[in-house]
Amino acid sequence: MRKGVFSLLCFLMLFAGCSLPPERPVTKDELYKTGIYSYYTIKESPESVLAALNQEGEVVLEGQFKDRLIYIKILATSQGLQVHFSDR
Repeated sequence: MRKGVFSLLCFLMLFAGCSLPPERPVTKDELYKTGIYSYYTIKESPESVLAALNQEGEVVLEGQFKDRLIYIKILATSQGLQVHFSDR
């Protein structure tokens, strides 16, 4: 009995940690409204970022603002795109 409960719990934790694709596809206009391509230098093309967002639901990019290197995490939620920044 304990092994079954433990296995179910592990499975649920594994599933909860996975990214899910958004309910509706993210458009290029939504991505540009975040302003990340206006303010930061990003190597990845908008098309590849859109593909990753629509498949995975999230993407982490490496960006640069002047001499400051950062990570940009974009989450596709039902309310729209959420953008989070952190230093490298």
